[in-house]
Amino acid sequence: MSTVDLIIILLYLVGILVLGILSAGKSKMTSDNYFLAGRSLNWIVIGAALFASNISTIHLVGLAASGFEDGLVWGNFEWMASVVLIFLGLIFAPFYFKSQISTLPEFLEKRYGSPSRSFLAFMAILGALFVHIGMSLYAGAIVFKSFFGIDVFVSILIISVITATYTILGGLKAVVITETVQTVVLIIGAIILTIFAINALPEIGVDSLADFKDRIKPDQLSMIRSGENAGNSGLSWYAIFLGYPILGLWYWCSDQTIVQRVLAAKSEDDAQKGPIFAGFLKILPVFIMVLPGVIGYVLFEDKISSSNETLPVLINELLPIGIKGIFAAALLSALMSTIAAALNSCSTLVAIDIAKRVKPSLSDKKQVQIGKYVAVIVMILAIAWSTQGGRFNSIFEAINKIAAALAPPIATVFLFGVFSKRGTKEASIITLIFGFILGISAFAADFIPSLYGNPSIITDTWGTPFMMQAWWLFCICSVVYFIVSYLTPKPSAEQLKYTWDNPWQFLTDKEFKGVKDVRLYAGLLFVLLIILYIIFQ
Repeated sequence: MSTVDLIIILLYLVGILVLGILSAGKSKMTSDNYFLAGRSLNWIVIGAALFASNISTIHLVGLAASGFEDGLVWGNFEWMASVVLIFLGLIFAPFYFKSQISTLPEFLEKRYGSPSRSFLAFMAILGALFVHIGMSLYAGAIVFKSFFGIDVFVSILIISVITATYTILGGLKAVVITETVQTVVLIIGAIILTIFAINALPEIGVDSLADFKDRIKPDQLSMIRSGENAGNSGLSWYAIFLGYPILGLWYWCSDQTIVQRVLAAKSEDDAQKGPIFAGFLKILPVFIMVLPGVIGYVLFEDKISSSNETLPVLINELLPIGIKGIFAAALLSALMSTIAAALNSCSTLVAIDIAKRVKPSLSDKKQVQIGKYVAVIVMILAIAWSTQGGRFNSIFEAINKIAAALAPPIATVFLFGVFSKRGTKEASIITLIFGFILGISAFAADFIPSLYGNPSIITDTWGTPFMMQAWWLFCICSVVYFIVSYLTPKPSAEQLKYTWDNPWQFLTDKEFKGVKDVRLYAGLLFVLLIILYIIFQ
């Protein structure tokens, strides 16, 4: 890295830190202001924050590596996310906004009961700790070791201190304002790298799409594959369309780290349009994060010994001085926004779902104080867990393997909670506990052997790819949910206020408002996705 690049990176770090601290303003730091930004967010900020809190260094590094190794098929994680974001905007957001909840576990309490709230809060904290923060820290450390030669643990500590500082001081408002800025930096950085990669193709004699196809692996530009052509990824068309919605329902519709932005909306319209806007943004990563990996295979196959080296090689070989610094800032954007989002959600969950319920008289000041302490503790635990990242074949696989263990029972109780009037409080808590034990057992069967193996890499002990594992666990949880539901008393009328009267009510319950109607934009997004899948099938 040149001096110019290092100066750009340093200025960016200082700028984000100052912006995060100042963004809290001089308003009274009540629990509502700290955890939900005073419920003042518009749909543009919500959409940008949803995108930024999701896209981490894991995506930038992992998607480029996956593009190099397997091709565009890994982009299904981005486009299928757009589908699930439509679910969030049209199906879940209306209930979340009308109930004026502060956390997703609070919604489960309204729909089912107190035990479900407590257990979901526990699972949500685990998800934030192990998925959002721990693996993001590891990914960031690996990248910065490649660029700057800084020791992995030193990188983790530097990143942790900077991100935790503005998150703890400024709360959610600081998080979403910095996320909005970071989204812009992130997209610009990724677009710049993609442009430089495309411009380098003619230099090696690739002047047309036909030339490009001749240089890549079979199906490397295909989004949909049969089971026989899925390769090592295991991402056959049925695994994607069955397994991803389960992971997505947890991640995009019921995970506090992500959905907290929707809960902070200033109106129901903003709460619904924000996810749809994020859905449009999620189309971009296939072209600016996965495709560069495919181009990297054509340009530098002989220079890349491991797929995880794809992004560093692209940056070092293609970007000029100064631009490298901008891209490094984009990597920082992705990393810090994800960690900040998860830290704030953990603070919210403990302060509101645990501390406030244990002691109802707890003041706003005490809640905020508890939230800050929690952020520090969670960060320390995440630093410890981040050291295990090397046990997975790839970082992107790591977060999805953990998600496959946590998602099925949560997806079950949320999905049937808003669509089934027969789902009971007993069914919810039993499904959550049973599904959690089952999921953790499946993960442990993969993870524990790696502690004693040589090499110590996690494999599919069960012989089932994680996407299909998520689907089958969801099927089992669904059976448990309905068996218990029909063996226990029906829910009360108060609980059924958070359930749609029929499966299509979310589309038909309001008069169409033309260009102002969120359903119009959800429909346009869905049609756009169909067209893209037809083109890249």
